[in-house]
Amino acid sequence: MPELPEVETTRLGLTPHLQGRRIRTAVVRNRNLRWPVPRKLPELVAGRKIERLERRSKYLLVDCGGAWLIFHLGMSGSLRVVPAELPPGPHDHVDIVLDTGRALRLHDPRRFGAILWQPGEPGQNKLLQGLAPEPLESDFNADWLFERTRGRKAAIKNLLMDNHLVCGVGNIYANESLFRAGIHPTRAAGRISLPRYARLVDEIRATLTAAIEAGGSTLRDFVHADGSPGYFQQSYFVYGRTGEQCLRCGTSIKTVRIGQRSAFYCPSCQR
Repeated sequence: MPELPEVETTRLGLTPHLQGRRIRTAVVRNRNLRWPVPRKLPELVAGRKIERLERRSKYLLVDCGGAWLIFHLGMSGSLRVVPAELPPGPHDHVDIVLDTGRALRLHDPRRFGAILWQPGEPGQNKLLQGLAPEPLESDFNADWLFERTRGRKAAIKNLLMDNHLVCGVGNIYANESLFRAGIHPTRAAGRISLPRYARLVDEIRATLTAAIEAGGSTLRDFVHADGSPGYFQQSYFVYGRTGEQCLRCGTSIKTVRIGQRSAFYCPSCQR
């Protein structure tokens, strides 16, 4: 599933093609995504100017002047800028056609993604309400994590994937950040000290920043707006490396099931 770095990479790639452009129309080939595409989307977007692109958690936000398009890439979605006349493939569900003769095309084989229309500010949408601070912003800090995990017995790895605690840190980057911080993924969040949370916050930021600089990770269908892949997966310390040697100490990487997801860790480096 595309996580924060993949969505931010998409935003950065799309901005030069979309910002300042006017939308001609929308072409909806399949409304049956995670939530139905608005029936009147072509009418809603026609003639609107794209002011800017933003990101909140794993949502891509397109400012259409007084209203916003909200995109979620789901498990297999991607957004690419293509010639508007390019014939669509079987999983190319929606085009946002621009005045340049190009189109923003949503490709989503599993159809778990979404395109929503939000009049007013995007934060009014129920999906964006109650989200935690962004991990790359100053509001997300060790005090925030420490205070909100007191008495919590849940594994820290699972809580890092809770959008009410921190936004957008999915499975890959939770595993990698915990390794960098030397924290075992099953450790109870309430038993982690403030100094260890300070290191974890630093490593979350460092991991996400490095992933954005590398263009995100290529997992299944994720690609950039121009169709090129991301390369951060070449820098993984633990994710998907079960049985391989730890790059720091040589110990075999282990896997443990926490809830419904696998956690990858080094038994020597993480405590």
